[in-house]
Amino acid sequence: MNSTEAPGAPQHLRALQQANRVRLARAELKRQVAEGERTAAEVVLECPWEAASMPIGDLLMSQHRWGHTRCRRFLGAISMVETKTIGSMTERQRRALSARLLGSYDSDAFDGLGAPGADAWVVAGV
Repeated sequence: MNSTEAPGAPQHLRALQQANRVRLARAELKRQVAEGERTAAEVVLECPWEAASMPIGDLLMSQHRWGHTRCRRFLGAISMVETKTIGSMTERQRRALSARLLGSYDSDAFDGLGAPGADAWVVAGV
């Protein structure tokens, strides 16, 4: 509890205070991503408390030049819906999503997972 709330505060007031804390923390997180202070890949891997119940679509769309269509197509390629919360992802999903996000920035970020489509080159004999 905060020092500003009464010990016997009604449940609905405590819930409202918690919702406000989460909303403000998410706004700050989205601002950091938009300004490039943090990457969406970092947030997905770290899964801070304020992002645990956040839909992945909200996080992705907070990036510069990411809108609804780009987000939907990106997630569709890995069979994930925009409404999936970051906290409900498995560790494997987090790593795959993070690697795919970093793939457009850093080819060494796949960390042994292999680049998407890399197996197709091997099968084709290229």
